[in-house]
Amino acid sequence: MAEEPFRALLEAAPDAMVIVDDTGVIRLVNAQTEALFGHPRNELLGRPIEMLVPERFRAQHPGHRLGYSANQQVRPMGANLDLYGLRRDGAEFPVEISISPLQTPDGLLISAAVRDVSERKAAEARFRALLEAAPDAIVIVDDTGTIQLVNAQTEALFGYRREELLGQQVEILVPKRFHPHHPTHRHGYVDNRRVRPMGAGLELYGLRRNGAEFPVEISLSPLETPDGTLVSAAIRDVSERKKAEDQLAELYEQQRHVALTLQRSLMGSPAPLPGMDTSSRYFPARQGPGVGGDWFDLIALGGGRMGVLIGDVMGRGLEAAAVMGQLRSASHALAKTGMPPWQLMRALDAVVSELPDQLVTCCYPVLDPDESALTVCSAGHLPVLVVDPTGQVRRLPVDVSVPLGVGDVPHQEIRLTVPPGSVLALYTDGLVETPTSDIELQIDALAIALEKAAADTTCLERAADCVLTALLPDPQDYSDDVTLLLARIPPAPVTAVSALLPAQPVSVREGRQFLRRTLRDWHCETLTDTACLLASELLSNSVRHACDPLRLRLRRTRDELHIEVCDGSPVLPRARTAGPDEESGRGLALLDQLASTWGTLLAEEGKAVWFALPLPDSPHRRGESTSGDASGAPE
Repeated sequence: MAEEPFRALLEAAPDAMVIVDDTGVIRLVNAQTEALFGHPRNELLGRPIEMLVPERFRAQHPGHRLGYSANQQVRPMGANLDLYGLRRDGAEFPVEISISPLQTPDGLLISAAVRDVSERKAAEARFRALLEAAPDAIVIVDDTGTIQLVNAQTEALFGYRREELLGQQVEILVPKRFHPHHPTHRHGYVDNRRVRPMGAGLELYGLRRNGAEFPVEISLSPLETPDGTLVSAAIRDVSERKKAEDQLAELYEQQRHVALTLQRSLMGSPAPLPGMDTSSRYFPARQGPGVGGDWFDLIALGGGRMGVLIGDVMGRGLEAAAVMGQLRSASHALAKTGMPPWQLMRALDAVVSELPDQLVTCCYPVLDPDESALTVCSAGHLPVLVVDPTGQVRRLPVDVSVPLGVGDVPHQEIRLTVPPGSVLALYTDGLVETPTSDIELQIDALAIALEKAAADTTCLERAADCVLTALLPDPQDYSDDVTLLLARIPPAPVTAVSALLPAQPVSVREGRQFLRRTLRDWHCETLTDTACLLASELLSNSVRHACDPLRLRLRRTRDELHIEVCDGSPVLPRARTAGPDEESGRGLALLDQLASTWGTLLAEEGKAVWFALPLPDSPHRRGESTSGDASGAPE
């Protein structure tokens, strides 16, 4: 009666069950055994177990069987043995066998559960074939970091034989300097179990058998198996790529250095303006070639006037830098002729219009410190900010026209009064333009930074640094070149006077009288004869060729005496050679000979012709200074 439940249990088993006695004779089998091996039950019972074992293993099998009978230990399924069964048709197939001893009144019986693992072995073979076919080194470890599988590429890459790696800790392939932290990283990955792709922004290194380190990229993938989690690591040697990247980076830096050197030479370094406190900052872009189209200039215009010019060629790279160089040279030369801002913009517009696919923004303020007047023209440029003497920041009310290069649009200038001591802030879009912020909000942020800097310091150098720190928190990550120019409006000189005269011959005498009185009051009597001679020539020209109003203006600086004659005619004087009997035509020649510098300026009401004489106690005497050039334009 007890045998029936046992037989029913045997038949219900999912695996083939074979029970043999201690002599290896088959005593019991179930239906799964018949199906698996192809033998009917009656062909198996009473026969030796070796009939189910392939011929190549039969000689050794009795010894293994007797050894097990002596030990009588349970051997679980899948005990790392390569076992095979033999079907009735002679076909071999891979199996896993679990063995258990059974003590009965009739003696020892041995129960063997036999499972066909052909499909699993085929899948493993396909997996191993894929593993070997992989272009990268593949290392598979378990959750303890023990190497379970490697492919041939791993042997070639690290220099180990396969048997030297299997069963070792994966740290054998990691440089020793990383050993203290690597197990922590490994455990952290096992806990997260997320795929990490190749080249995930990590600087990783492998260690060869000969002790040589080399850079690698590693992708990690978790593998869930019945035996637990495995981690597959695909390892790629990137030594050649790193070498090429280093060479490319070195070449890039060389090219960037050449480009920046070219840009600096094209941009130049403007000389400080006498009497005007300025501070400037220029930073090339940190992305791309680094060069761009920003430029600025400080221009001494004569007669105490000063020009401040800033521009930005749209785009980046060498082309923008080359256009910038052309425009800076052109704008500087045009400004030195005394051309008013609106006319300079029109001339630059003509230059840019001849360049294909170019747009340029530009702003040109001209300061007359005697009158604290600012004449400004802006072609599409960002608004000029002004910090007044109380520290308040506002935008200059300047009409902004279209950028240079659009063409056929007039550029208007405006004349404004700006209190002495105010600070002008001119800048390019690299300072205030970001991909994620509205530019108007950034200009407001610039105004706030200027206001705070003005409250903290009167030094423009420190103020410029404070503004850049506030607007560019990460100085290594701006994509466009950045320019900032701060200029403080100087106070009106105490020693400056002017006289309005009619365009009549009597004005020449009245002008000389005014000049003598002023020079006497300024204790500059030694300059009276020369100053009166040259001023008389200029006044005579204005009376003869121009119209009202005439204005004679005198300024005394630390080193020079400036004398200027303004009239209502926009026609500039032109030097000519006078004949032996002519009374006219010698005025400009006298200026060349006697003045240290001289020049002309177009003004809103006409023109101005000015000259400078060194003061008696000035080191810049005629013999120690550079005179004007052949055209009469000041240097």
